[in-house]
Parts: sequence; structure tokens; C-alpha cells
Amino acid sequence: MLQQDSGGQIAKVRAFNRFYTRKLGVLDQQLLKSPFSLSEARVLYELAHREDAAAKEIGIELGLDPGYLSRIVQKFDEDGLITRKPLAADRRQYRLGLTAKGRQAFAKLDRSTHDDVAGMLAALPDGERRRLVGAMAEIERLLDTSGSSASPAILREPGPGDMGWVVQSHGALYAGEYGFDSGFEALVAEIVAKFLTGFDAARERCWIAELDGAPVGSVFLVRHSDDVAKLRLLLVDPAGRGQGLGKRLVGECVAFARARGYRKITLWTQSILTTARKIYQEAGFALVASEPHRSFGQNLIGETWEREL
Repeated sequence: MLQQDSGGQIAKVRAFNRFYTRKLGVLDQQLLKSPFSLSEARVLYELAHREDAAAKEIGIELGLDPGYLSRIVQKFDEDGLITRKPLAADRRQYRLGLTAKGRQAFAKLDRSTHDDVAGMLAALPDGERRRLVGAMAEIERLLDTSGSSASPAILREPGPGDMGWVVQSHGALYAGEYGFDSGFEALVAEIVAKFLTGFDAARERCWIAELDGAPVGSVFLVRHSDDVAKLRLLLVDPAGRGQGLGKRLVGECVAFARARGYRKITLWTQSILTTARKIYQEAGFALVASEPHRSFGQNLIGETWEREL
């Protein structure tokens, strides 16, 4: 139980809920001008995506009162949208399915929902769309108590706007989690600019990790010398943590460096980055040098790690 709320967190969450329900129009009696309420539309969605679903299972999944669900099912039956088959184990329970009319009704509602969300997203620039989708994924991840695993992130080449995201994300994350000043963001911007202006496609690569349409991680492998590659700017946003994404990104670097004929990979990190250090160690890197320094507004211990290929 949240005993103190000096930051007004409860009020802010409630305000967001009011804003978002108004944005989606779910306070209308009918959802998206359809003949269905929000709860009815959710039941219809579950029936369209399940084979012979039990009414009780759907009720538990959606958190619906059994009596309310029974009235929805009865209405759907009267409208010719569903079929009902008694369970052999318990004749009081039913397996539900959509009729042809029910599938047609769902298809129309699904298209309306798709078009409505597409219209909302189209009003935003590309970068803001990705920020919105990423924020939604983060809200879902934080509030999901079901224990279900997150959707796996994909690794891809960078696209327009990704390099700006790399700089901004490094600056914000390291300031928030480690207190780094703007000097760190300036260093990241310098590294990114050098990569873009001198990119060698045969021997260098950047990977962007994407989750639910939004970037959540990055890593660069660049040429340090003819025989040595350098791993730089490994980052996993909080929205992408918990699924071994850092390990995957480093693994891509190792595989690419080996395929391109490098004999060694080197990297520079800080002793306080314990999670990253563990990833490097598990990937076969070894600490070869360390030195105290004052950078980014902090007293740090810089470390050089290397891995033979």
C-alpha cells in the first residue's frame, strides 16, 4: 500500500487514465460507433482469437463478473454471433465460438479499431510515434503481474532517427542512473558522428534492438586497427531489460568481428557498470587494465577489456 504520495503520483496516474480513455473514446456507450460496449468488444476479440473457448476461461482472463459475462454471452447468442456447446465434463459450462455473422461483426470492429489507432499515430512525427509505442510497452511491462514473458526484441540495422535516439538515450540513462553530466552525451555524439562520417561497411556495424516497434538497445563494432575491433556504446533501455538483450548484442559483435577477420576485440567501460561488466565477462572478455579518472562529473575507474578471437 502506498502510504505517502508527496509527488502526487496517484493523482497523475488517475489523470492519465482519464486522458487516455477520452482519447480512445471508450466512455461512449458504444465503442467506435459500433453496437458493442468495450467489454463486449473484448469478449468478441477473445472469441475471434481462440478455438472453442470456455466462457469461464474468458471471464477469468478479462476479470469480468460471471453474471455480467453471462448477459454478454446471452446477447451474442440472441444476435446470432456465437455458437454454444456444453462441456462434456460439466454441462453447465459452455464452449463458445463465432458464427459467420460473428466473424463478420468482429472483422468490421477490428478494422475500425485499426483505422482509429492509425489515425491517432499518423498525427505524430515518426520519432514521437516510436516514443509513444515504447512508453506503452514500458507501462505494460511494469504493470503486468501475470508472469508472462515479454515479446522478444529484434536486432536490426539502424534507420533514420536511430542515431539521434542512441545519443539521447545514453545521455538520459547515464544521467538518471549514474549522475553523468552533459560531457558524456557529448562523447556519445562524437562517437556516433565519427561512425556515420567514416563508416566502413565491410568491417564495421551497428545493431539496434527493437521491441514492439520502438528502439530499446544498441551496440557498435568499429575498426580500431587492421587486427583489432572496438566494441562501443552498448546500451539496453529499461524497457528492454530482462530478456538477455545485452548478451545478444555483444554476441553479434563477436560473431561479426570473427567473420571479418579481426583477431581481437577491445572495449572501454567503467567499474561501476556492473551489469555490462558481467556481460563482457560471460562473453569471454578479460579485464586487462584499469585507471582512475575524473570524467562526466564523476570520479571513475576506467577499465579496458579484451577478447581474443
